[in-house]
Amino acid sequence: MAVPVIGLTTYREHAAWGVWRQPADVLPAQYATAVEQTGGVPLLLPPVAQVEAADAVLARLDALVVSGGADIDPTRYGAEPHPRTAGWREDRDAWELALLDAADAIRLPVLGICRGMQLMAVHAGGSLHQHTPDLVEHDEHSPGGDVFGEIEVATVGGSRVAALVGERLTVSCHHHQSVLEHPGYVASAHAGDGSVEAIESEGDRFWLAVQWHPETAADVGLLAGLVRAAATYAAGRGR
Repeated sequence: MAVPVIGLTTYREHAAWGVWRQPADVLPAQYATAVEQTGGVPLLLPPVAQVEAADAVLARLDALVVSGGADIDPTRYGAEPHPRTAGWREDRDAWELALLDAADAIRLPVLGICRGMQLMAVHAGGSLHQHTPDLVEHDEHSPGGDVFGEIEVATVGGSRVAALVGERLTVSCHHHQSVLEHPGYVASAHAGDGSVEAIESEGDRFWLAVQWHPETAADVGLLAGLVRAAATYAAGRGR
């Protein structure tokens, strides 16, 4: 059986390496490493202006990870920007929404991570809490800078995410926004403060998102589950 190919969406940022200082397509290496360690081959997907190319791109993949990153443009869910909402990338929003359209059409396995979970909710017609500390009255989900917060998450019994990671776990997170409405999904994990930490579609399809960063942890059950679903998907279409 061929090794499944997993697409990973990327940032486009100003970056520095060697003698160079210029825009670059980047993603923390932990994403690709986690995919490789769980049996997949990672393929980076930078933002593409020709969003109609999404169908052709996903036809060559066995699964998709919608990665973390900047805030989503609030106009995408009919809201005015909160004072703390900033730095959204219109090119990335458009490309990743097109990828989700294309993935939905062919029932490709999808895992959303952090921003990816928020984008999947918005793609379904949902909305976001634009600054979670206003809701939960603490900053534990994103303590600031380049430090991950650690929170305890409880999964919903019988859910896909519970089958992959267990009933309770401590997760690494770095987000100041969270999902408010998620039509078409069920909430399958929550933090102790009530914030939604995972959503998934019902049925046997792997269409799942978490607010935390599983690629940073020694337990990569979510990514292993995605790679298994990708292998099954590839086998089903003769790859």
